[in-house]
Amino acid sequence: MTAFLILLRRELALAWGKGGGPLLALAFYAGVVTLLPMAAGRAPEKLAAVAPGIAWLALALSALLSLERLFERDFEDGALDLLSLGPASLEAVAVAKCLAQWLASGAPLALAAPIAALALGAPAKIIPLLMICGLFGGLAFAFLGGLGASLALGSRRGGLLVAVIVLPLYVPPVIFGAGALDALAGGLPWTGGLFLMLAYCLAAVGLSPLAMAAACRNALD
Repeated sequence: MTAFLILLRRELALAWGKGGGPLLALAFYAGVVTLLPMAAGRAPEKLAAVAPGIAWLALALSALLSLERLFERDFEDGALDLLSLGPASLEAVAVAKCLAQWLASGAPLALAAPIAALALGAPAKIIPLLMICGLFGGLAFAFLGGLGASLALGSRRGGLLVAVIVLPLYVPPVIFGAGALDALAGGLPWTGGLFLMLAYCLAAVGLSPLAMAAACRNALD
């Protein structure tokens, strides 16, 4: 447990170092939620209808940032070799990296999503659900992104490859979360979509570290 906490603190320090942290992701998020409404039209009632979906989709796209360097930086400087020989398993290393990625960018984006939704005219009643979707969906995005980053380890143009691998995996939580938000805004039953998204999140958190560790071992061999 101590080794895991040391790893988590190291990954958080790396994520926040050199001007990093949530600033880039938040700036990208602000850009997306500014541009997408231009395609939806200027009518306030039309914009309010799609505001929850825009805030949710922008969060998923912003989660793609910095995924390429999640394992690549340690792979290039040899730190991943040392981590593989350390007291913590590679599965624990993968969990620490993904949790740090979520804490550094996913959680701040989840806090920003309700603000963006309200600014676009979304009803206030969806804000608690949007916050829950943002936090748990962001956790799923971090672990699925880590899976894509580990599979692309050592490849050329890894950033593009990570996006190609990860985007299809992002589809279920985006659909479930958007469905729950739209249902709540429309006064329909919404718990089904939320529970499906939470189940997907738990599966991503539980299974993807095993695949990430296997991909890292394959890259190190």
